[in-house]
Amino acid sequence: MAKPVTDDMRDLKTPDDVIIRAEARKPETDPTLGIGVQVNGEGTPRHRLVTIGDSLTQGFQSGAIFNTQISFPALIAREMGWTEFRYPTYNTPGDGLPLNLERLVRELEQKVGDRIDVWNFIPTLLFLRNYLDKLEDYWERGEGAILPSQKEINHNLGVYGWDLRNILSRNARSCQELISRKIPREDVFRQLVDYHNERAALRVLNSSVRSQTGEALTPLQAATALGAEGTQENGDADGIETLILTIGSNNALGSLLTFKIAWSDEGYDDMEINDRYTIWRPIHFKAELDKVVAEVKQIRARHVIWATVPHVTIAPFARGVDTKIRKDSRYFPYYTLPWVSDAGFNQDRHPNLTAPEVRAIDSAIDQYNDCIIDAVRQARTEGRDWYLFDLAGLLDRLAQRRYIESPRARPSWWKEIGGEYQLPSQLQKLDPKPDSRFSIFDATGRKQGGLFSLDGIHPTTIGYGIMAQELIAIMQTAGVEFYDDRGNLRQGKVEIDFQQLIAQDTLISNPPKAFENYFQAISWIDRYLSVFGNLLKSNY
Repeated sequence: MAKPVTDDMRDLKTPDDVIIRAEARKPETDPTLGIGVQVNGEGTPRHRLVTIGDSLTQGFQSGAIFNTQISFPALIAREMGWTEFRYPTYNTPGDGLPLNLERLVRELEQKVGDRIDVWNFIPTLLFLRNYLDKLEDYWERGEGAILPSQKEINHNLGVYGWDLRNILSRNARSCQELISRKIPREDVFRQLVDYHNERAALRVLNSSVRSQTGEALTPLQAATALGAEGTQENGDADGIETLILTIGSNNALGSLLTFKIAWSDEGYDDMEINDRYTIWRPIHFKAELDKVVAEVKQIRARHVIWATVPHVTIAPFARGVDTKIRKDSRYFPYYTLPWVSDAGFNQDRHPNLTAPEVRAIDSAIDQYNDCIIDAVRQARTEGRDWYLFDLAGLLDRLAQRRYIESPRARPSWWKEIGGEYQLPSQLQKLDPKPDSRFSIFDATGRKQGGLFSLDGIHPTTIGYGIMAQELIAIMQTAGVEFYDDRGNLRQGKVEIDFQQLIAQDTLISNPPKAFENYFQAISWIDRYLSVFGNLLKSNY
């Protein structure tokens, strides 16, 4: 039986249209929502997989976009045996945009040794300044400012930091105009690439500018253009076999990353104004989602998969302080930066969110997902072959500190859906088993974590592998065929080779070892360079 909502669960600043819930929404385990659809599977779509979304779709991890060849869409395409999958690349001296924290930590290990102290303070600061200056020069004035020549539209149309409004309105031309009209910032010790999000987006969408008409396409319009190309046999049929949308996290994530609740209001749909808001009210989210759904219905895609918005508060970037407010509660009294200890936390000095504020964020996200589920249900009722990937439910079942370590805090539906998510067998054998806590390393290797990368928000490579595996299962339910590298049809359940992914995931196979206290190092970097503050100032 679900728990009742009590007055102490409410934050007085929360708008009335946010329905506070005592426990998280029950996950949907049937991607069809129990509604059958007849699918016309004739012909071979020219584009087997197209994805639209945010950082999760693009493959962002450890503070940067760089490993796009092992994003979850690229992993799915690999299992499909489809070698024509197109995606942007970000190969640079610093491995990506805006700042690859893993690369930075490894460089620091080589330059200053196993810890930062009074003896190497100045050399460390100078190294960091030169390191960031090199990245800035590369992307703003060097080779990184030159876009690759590519005529075909990318199949991975994800852009980190983008929300529902962005995929409706932003394109390569608007990104280029923003870069051109603003004056670059110079700060001796607080350097990051100016307008890094727009520069990253250009590599996704520049090939979506139509040379004949000069029209610059949004991600939704780019997918529409791909779908209009039809099958290999029929130009009027669906040109996309499977379209996956993972979008909406950034309509709430700003509240977590800034530790400030600023509910959307007038101008929520205006990109010149809405940066002031960190979380969208459910009524505004629905208004934006309805517009996105209307455009997706115009895309010629045989199958469409929508992901729910994960409860971003589970991400270890915001660490719960001390003990739970009650033994049967999923919440801690305060949430702050992951390197702030319980003993050292000061609510007046450290950025933080309270338990009622975090509950309000989660409750709003549950309403976002109600809207997404309703959209999928309505589409299937109309005969469209749309599916639901309940990413929120997946993350809930991996929430180490929220549920797994606190049996009494588990929701009433926990056992009904199978309890804790069972990792693939190859991951189960790792020691320690990967979990959702912030990753900690010492001279002996990884001590905890493993599912979230060093920014505490985005998955590691094996984390993206889990997403890909769940999506592959849905695609097989839809009747999508998978082939091996010889072109032979694969029979039975298609499974990702997680042993191969473990080898590709350097945070698992070769974790940073020199820093005895990783939290201390990241805390130091952020204190003197405001890395996270600058990363999150304009883009989530």
